[in-house]
Order: sequence, then structure tokens, then C-alpha cells
Amino acid sequence: MGVQGEDAMRHRFAWLCGTLLVATVAGADETCMSPYMPKITGQEDYVYVWTLGQEGVGDGSDKLVTVGANPKDPATYGKVISAVSVGGRHEAHHGGFTDDRRYFWAGGLDDSRIWIFDLAADPARPKLTKTIDSFVKDSGGVIGPHTFYALPGRMLITGLSNDRDKGGKTGLVEYSNAGRFVQTLWLPPGAEYGYDARVQPRLNRMLTSSFTGWKNYMRPLGELMGDAEAMKHFGNTMVVWDFHARKPIQTLDVPGAPLEIRWALQPTHDWAFTGAALTSKLWLVEQGADGRFAATAVADVGDPQAQPLLLVDISLSADDRFLFADTFMDGTCRVYDVSDPHHPKLVHQQKIGPQLNMVSESWDGERVYFTSSLLANWDKRGADNEQFLKAYRWDGRTLSPLFAVDFTKEGLGRPHIMRFGQAQFYKNQIYTAAPARVARLDESR
Repeated sequence: MGVQGEDAMRHRFAWLCGTLLVATVAGADETCMSPYMPKITGQEDYVYVWTLGQEGVGDGSDKLVTVGANPKDPATYGKVISAVSVGGRHEAHHGGFTDDRRYFWAGGLDDSRIWIFDLAADPARPKLTKTIDSFVKDSGGVIGPHTFYALPGRMLITGLSNDRDKGGKTGLVEYSNAGRFVQTLWLPPGAEYGYDARVQPRLNRMLTSSFTGWKNYMRPLGELMGDAEAMKHFGNTMVVWDFHARKPIQTLDVPGAPLEIRWALQPTHDWAFTGAALTSKLWLVEQGADGRFAATAVADVGDPQAQPLLLVDISLSADDRFLFADTFMDGTCRVYDVSDPHHPKLVHQQKIGPQLNMVSESWDGERVYFTSSLLANWDKRGADNEQFLKAYRWDGRTLSPLFAVDFTKEGLGRPHIMRFGQAQFYKNQIYTAAPARVARLDESR
């Protein structure tokens, strides 16, 4: 990774992470979900995995994979239930539910196509119902749809790049749940880079973070890191927005491409954590008495001087006690007690695989899931190119293996983002008997 400016390249890198939800511990959803979605509690039945196609592996296409996650169903537990291919490789990356959880939107970082899957009719076997291939035209030039974040009746999508120079200048794009374009919000001057977005309704605040443009994230990692000029073109800012007005009101300096946003869940906590990539620093982002926000480095993750680590994802537990931090290069998850967010304490460390990317906790905090793929051109090669979904039990002290799915052996590809599903939730919804609300492609213009 890198930062803007040659001097800044020697500074510490940061990948912002946190959560912006209002929830109780008992009713907590996945800790990165939108507060505008209905909450699900109890055992998850499915893990939906948006997966990058890999040449020579299965059909080679990007796909949405459903894996059984309920041990009470031994016929599906830890096994692939279904896989829906979208045809071709588009750099599948992130996806998210609509505000009613009926649909799952997923995007490709390469060609900016978006796919919408219906989960409600049969949550074990999602169905592709619509493809949006007009995202770049609709948005006025945003490319690289990344975060899909549910708003009431709308889907908020963050971009990573633009179609003019394919650099880091980008914006936020809103669609209706029916797939109709609503508006584009370009990132402000001096903070043009984008990545993630999260909303805190009780504060009327939205936070966005930053990464890099298409011409960087589509390059092989080794080649990119050897290009000093390219390494100057990474974002180092986070923007605080007035959410209802959709206006930026503050820019935070968070060097080195702040990524996923995971703020504290408890309503009395107005803080979030950030993670610095190459120097592996944990940063605390918190609101002051005057309502403004500040970021402070509070802990080291591993020893990046001894070995490059690349801190890629974190997850904050529903009670705001534990922070799970994944480092890609050494394939390790480190767990911190952040009861005192100003002084995180390392309480557990475990190697998950040769490479490691995403981490997601279950709603009750008892299970933790991991995937292996970062980006197609950034993943390791040879024997270290293990591609997996792994599930672990978390008892507050250690991670104990539950099951693992080898995505290469199963002919599936490179697993990335994870989301959870539950059969009973969909059975409880009236919309399961109602007609689909996603507009046909010719109606969305």
C-alpha cells in the first residue's frame, strides 16, 4: 500500500475500521450491517459468499455461494448448498442487503457491473433477478462499486474510482431498492478518494473512508509496490458528513488508505477503530465534546518492521469488548480487548491460513468466519494461494475450528465478502408471498 506524497510514504499507513450502528447486545446484527435493516438474532443458517472467478477453477466465473452454517442440519452444515454464477470475471468484491433483506446487491470492481439476487423466495438458493450495467453512465463517471449499504428504500454505493483517469477521485451513488438511479455525491476537494460508508442515525452523521483508483487496485501487488509514483496515489482521509443534508462537514487525516468503517455498537460509545496497513497501527476515532471527530494511534498490531503484515480487516464485537484484526501477509487474526478503547490489549493470536482477508462475527458473538481473498492480482501464488471459508467458535478466550470449505477444491474460486442468512427470518416476512419489487432493467432508466 502507499500514501500521497513521497514524505507521506514513510509515514504510518492506516486502514479505517469501525461500526456505525445503534443496537443492544442481545439484538445485535452482524457488526457491520446498516441500522436501517431488520435485526436477526440466533443461529445463522447460511453464509453467503461473494466470490471471484478464477481461470481454470470450475466455470471460472464470479458467483454468489451459499454455505450451510447451522450444525442442527448435518446434511448442509459446512457444505456448499448452491452457487449462482454471473458469467465472466468482474473482480467480485463486496455486496450488501437491501433494507428489508429481501435482496442482495453485489458489484464488480473491474467493469462496474452490479447484480441483484432475490434471497426471500428461497434463502438457501438465491436467484439472480437483475443486472445493472449502466452504473458508470447513471452516476456520471463513478467506477468500482464497493460498499453496498442499506438506507430506507435505497441502496447507497461507494465508488473507488472514475472513468476519466481511473484514479482515486470518486463519489457516492444512490439507487432506489427497485434499481433506479437517484443521485451521485462526489467526494469533496482534498478528500476525493473513496471506499466505505456508514451512517449513525442518532448523530445524523455519515463517515466515508478512502483507498485508491482502478489503475492501482487492478495491478499485481508486487508490481504496484515497486512503482514509487503509483504508490503516491492512495487516499489518506476520512470524511464526516451531515447525513440528512448529504453534505461533508469535516475531513480527518488518516494516512494510508482508511478502509472498512466499524464504529462502536453501544449507544453511549461515540468512537471507532482504525487500522494502519503497513505499520499495523490501531487508531481510535472518537467524537469530542464539541461534536467534532479526531483520530489517535493507540496500539501496534504485530511487528511490521520484522515482516510486512498488511492489516486488511477488523470486526468489533456487539458488546464493544473485542476487536478482531486480520493481517493478510501472515494470515493471522489478532484479538484485542478494547473495553478501554484508548488502551487495547492483545488477548489472543491465531494463524488462520497462508493469506487472510475478511472477518465476520455471528450475531450472538459466538462464531467468527474468515475468508482468504483480497484482490485477484493481490492474492498470493503457488502453495500459499489457499482459498477458503473457515468458521471458528469464539468463547471469549480462544478461536476453535468448526468447519472449513476449500473453495479451490470445490471449483468455486476466491471467496471475499461474507453475509449471513436465516431461514426463519424469511418465513416471518410478509413479503415472501408478495411479488418481487425489483424493476425490470428497462424500467430502471
